Amino acid sequence: MKIVIINYGAGNIQSIKFAFQRLGYEAVLSQNENEIKNADKVVFPGVGEASSAMKMLRQSGLNTLIPTLKQPVLGICLGMQLMCHTSEEGDTEGLGIFDCDVVKFSNKVKVPQIGWNEISNLKTDLFKGISEKEHIYLVHSFFAPLCKETIATSDYGLSYSAALAKNNFYGVQFHPEKSSDVGEQILKNFLTL
Repeated sequence: MKIVIINYGAGNIQSIKFAFQRLGYEAVLSQNENEIKNADKVVFPGVGEASSAMKMLRQSGLNTLIPTLKQPVLGICLGMQLMCHTSEEGDTEGLGIFDCDVVKFSNKVKVPQIGWNEISNLKTDLFKGISEKEHIYLVHSFFAPLCKETIATSDYGLSYSAALAKNNFYGVQFHPEKSSDVGEQILKNFLTL
């Protein structure tokens, strides 16, 4: 199985690569259009700030490639947020895959949310074998509100989308590569989608 992690300059890709190695798979880091198109599975990671990440995607032309992909694609953290229409972070236009707009947590909660939190209302095979209220690891100041594409929720001052799905596209706000056994199971499930 060919797994490609899109390498567009938004950090934290090595830890995702190591997570797949622990599962017995060698993922390739690439921004080559053909390599990404011909992968069995594509991971779209992201750590950092939305507008500068989108700028890097536009410079490499990946902003037009990603929405056209036909195989299962998993957006992680900022990757998931960039798959939405817009983000309040840097007033950024996203890829428009998911039908929602990313907004900032209110100042009623400590921002960023850092640490372990529960996920609930789990839908789709991405969460096969995962129990309600399992804990996942998050680091974020912005979130995708609940919408028709929400497949998992988490609570931090309000209920928000911990994961989204539409057709072959999946997104998780949390870091599966840092979420212990639960995250490992979610990555395994992604590989069988």
